[in-house]
Amino acid sequence: MSSSNVFTMFEQSQIQEFKEAFTIMDQNRDGFIDKNDLRDTFAAVGRLNVGNDELDDMLKEAPGAINFTVFLSMFGEKLKGTDPEETILNAFKMFDPEGTGFLKGDDKKTTVILSQVKLYSIAFVNQMFTNFPLDVSGNLDYKNLCYVITHGEDKEQE
Repeated sequence: MSSSNVFTMFEQSQIQEFKEAFTIMDQNRDGFIDKNDLRDTFAAVGRLNVGNDELDDMLKEAPGAINFTVFLSMFGEKLKGTDPEETILNAFKMFDPEGTGFLKGDDKKTTVILSQVKLYSIAFVNQMFTNFPLDVSGNLDYKNLCYVITHGEDKEQE
């Protein structure tokens, strides 16, 4: 994908949301996302045991150093032709290594996931939490949430 047309793939508001995500991930503020930035990002969302091999594999997906244009291009490629529900589920699964289908009720983590993967605004995601509260154990049933986002109704109520 040529970097000259990557900005035409998204609306301006979406590009701004990606820029916010990039800024959050670029922990050392050098304009590039590197292995330490990825490790720090995972730590910030509660996943402390990310191995070097996993981080290296993530970095290998990029054609080179990950600046904002490369970051945007990578998301464009990932999102092109994908099923929205599958895309959102895969984003949540990154933070659910045991595959439980639940995340501890960290609104910040989930807000970042939803606002970036599905390109929803932070305000929209916060409204979703009002309508889709955590369970009594403080967990988020992200599989059901993904279904609601992409189909518009609760699976259990069908």
